[in-house]
Amino acid sequence: MAKFLSELLGCSLPDKGTSPGMFQVRSRSVSLSSIFTFSITVLQPLHWMCFLPSSSSSSQDNMPQTPLLTGMLVSRGYNKNLYPSQNQTKEEGYGNAGLCYRDNTLVSGSLEALIHHLVPSMDYYPDMTYSFTFLLSSRLFIHPYELMSKVCYLCVEQQRLSDPQADKMRIRKLAPKILQLLQEWTEMFPYDFRDERMMRSLKELTQRMASGDELYRKVVQQMIQVLIRKLTTLSQYEEALVKVNATATDRLTVLKAKPQAIQRDMLSVCNDPFTVAQQLTHIELERLSYIGPEEFIQAFEKKDPLDNDKSCFSDHKKASNLEAYVEWFNRLSFLVATEICMPVKKKKQRARVIEFFIDVARECFNIGNFNSLMAIISGMNMSPVSRLKKTWSKVKTAKFDILEHQMDPSSNFYNYRTAFRGATQRSRTANSTREKIVIPFFSLLIKDIYFLNEGCSNRMQNGHVNFEKFWEMAKQVSEFMVWKKVECPFEKDRKILQYLLTAPVFSEDTLCLASYDSEGPENNMEKDRWKSLRYVPSPGWGLYVCTRGSAPMRQNLSHYSRMV
Repeated sequence: MAKFLSELLGCSLPDKGTSPGMFQVRSRSVSLSSIFTFSITVLQPLHWMCFLPSSSSSSQDNMPQTPLLTGMLVSRGYNKNLYPSQNQTKEEGYGNAGLCYRDNTLVSGSLEALIHHLVPSMDYYPDMTYSFTFLLSSRLFIHPYELMSKVCYLCVEQQRLSDPQADKMRIRKLAPKILQLLQEWTEMFPYDFRDERMMRSLKELTQRMASGDELYRKVVQQMIQVLIRKLTTLSQYEEALVKVNATATDRLTVLKAKPQAIQRDMLSVCNDPFTVAQQLTHIELERLSYIGPEEFIQAFEKKDPLDNDKSCFSDHKKASNLEAYVEWFNRLSFLVATEICMPVKKKKQRARVIEFFIDVARECFNIGNFNSLMAIISGMNMSPVSRLKKTWSKVKTAKFDILEHQMDPSSNFYNYRTAFRGATQRSRTANSTREKIVIPFFSLLIKDIYFLNEGCSNRMQNGHVNFEKFWEMAKQVSEFMVWKKVECPFEKDRKILQYLLTAPVFSEDTLCLASYDSEGPENNMEKDRWKSLRYVPSPGWGLYVCTRGSAPMRQNLSHYSRMV
């Protein structure tokens, strides 16, 4: 994955009509066949320097704001005055590998010093923004279970909690802080605890903290129950995705066996653009909600040169929920193109479908669902759709032109970013759940974080962790954490949801063939492409021969089904 992402650094924007599955990289074409597919146009690299805090900014301004985390802690009665942070203007050191500050802001430190800085003491509790940032970024240097082991050791041994003669008052002062840190960890990064080694360390430490105190035992029990509930829900979600994908595969098989089944389309399921936009928002928010913040870091994970080139994530999926969300974007784009290019439709019908999806896209924009909006625009800008000139001549394109203007990739998506800022500001002051919905154009969010990650190294020349970089990455990820927590206020329509998630979609070759069958090739390039698609050998299906004109519809459809 990291190798594939590194190719994006030299990308240029494709022209209109380019398939979302293809883009230009240094004047050569690269197919996005990787599972982690960026579905449409590629951004120009962001200048990461613009994100770094200036030396004149105050410490509070430089801290990444995490409203979600604040809300969680406040909701359970957290009082920052109870566990005040140390004055960070002083130097902290562990031998020659200490923590470096600039204008009261932590900018770098050795990994060991940063781990010490995470662990509470009698008169210190780490700032919430530090805890989130370090737990997010530390996985680039140390596996979470190893970090947990070190934290447990420091909590027990360094604070002398293993001593049978330890002062009970000392334990009573430290135990709430340690439990608070563990509770923050399980709430911010619950997926870390799918690792049995993490759960083992968590139970060992919490049992030690809670021994002899009924109140602490109740707190630990509640924390473990909430964590297990989250992990169970995640497992159920992953199982549901497998079933959805299996259903989509089964329907594709049915389509091959009974090509007439293709005649069912979106308009026959629902012809109300607002309702379809609502159901798309349901899918977006559900899939967003299962993306862990650590997946943004693990997706771009590189080998740490100071760790013998060993990856921290070779033994488990790094970003499976993030990948599933990107796959949803691609599916929606191809579904839109399939609905338009279906060979059973005439020009007027295709024009009506295009206008319908334009209205759906507009409703998505009004809701604040920018990801579905961009997926729909991407599908309509695919070559098999954009080349249908006779069809487009019957479409009222004024609304589509406005939407394209809003999502124009020029100037690093300036128009979209302006609209998105307006949506986020509306969300912060919203009184209703509907107004709180903010679903970003996800590929752009990933690329912003990617280029920020690529802009500077993870370590300084002296071997220190470049924490200044990770402040900014945490800031972007924490904003995402707020957006994904919004509950969808719209009523679910199971019939529409099932169609959106499982309806068969054409492959890129099949879309091209359907497009040429609807409106014949107009130039030599299209004629050559059409000829290359006339004969498509398919295992188990024999040789596919394209027939056009007066051929029976069932026979014609069977040819498409063999290429899906």
